[in-house]
Amino acid sequence: MDLGISGKRALVLASSRGLGLGIAVALAREGADVLLCGRSAEKLAANCAAINAEGKGKAQYVEADIADSGFPAFIAAEAERLLGGVDILVNNTGGPVPGTAQDVLTADNLNTYFQSMVVSVITLTNLIVPQMKARGWGRVLTVASSGVFEPIANLALSNTLRSALVGWNKTLSAEIAGAGVTANLLLPGRIHTDRIDELDGANAKRSGKTLEEVREASVKSIPAGRLGTVEEFASVGAFLCSVPASYVTGTLVRCDGGAAKSI
Repeated sequence: MDLGISGKRALVLASSRGLGLGIAVALAREGADVLLCGRSAEKLAANCAAINAEGKGKAQYVEADIADSGFPAFIAAEAERLLGGVDILVNNTGGPVPGTAQDVLTADNLNTYFQSMVVSVITLTNLIVPQMKARGWGRVLTVASSGVFEPIANLALSNTLRSALVGWNKTLSAEIAGAGVTANLLLPGRIHTDRIDELDGANAKRSGKTLEEVREASVKSIPAGRLGTVEEFASVGAFLCSVPASYVTGTLVRCDGGAAKSI
């Protein structure tokens, strides 16, 4: 299927590794020009070199921290300078520290992570969407978590803060659909990334089990019988950013191997 995004300009947040990088690679393979960002210039430079070596969409990067209050204005300006505008915005953020509601839902943690996971995402989107509306085409894809509909044990901060994006996305999608701009949430289940390894390691330490035991137990709960790959997840993300997906908006799309228990 031709996704129709060759030559489109994509800004992908938190794309030095994991899901963000996976989506950036998938978009570039469809011919989109991508702007990566994150805190590690070394990783970003290597990622861009690998993408550019494939000879399809062009990749550039900006070193920036989404937790900084000035991030939205800075990265929007850099996207204008380097890409000439943004047709596809992929809102992706790093996950917060794991822990229970009684342990990690402190005022300091809530304020810190709300800034990076909610405020920066919404503020940046508000800066980018007007140019999409003016051109009559745009895609806003926000990576959240399956915890927004089935809270995940020991991820109280993620469950709490990412859920705020559900109501926001639905509200925004209705406001911009008539201008040819879509807004969707993509919800990963157990996708094998460094983040999953870190979380499983934390769970193993907390429970006194080995990493292998924790991983085996989690895989048993997935009907597909395995962890998902970044490439599988990124392919869904690329489709939601495509021309054929023009009538898909305001949705929560699961990519979880059937792990969700709810309908």
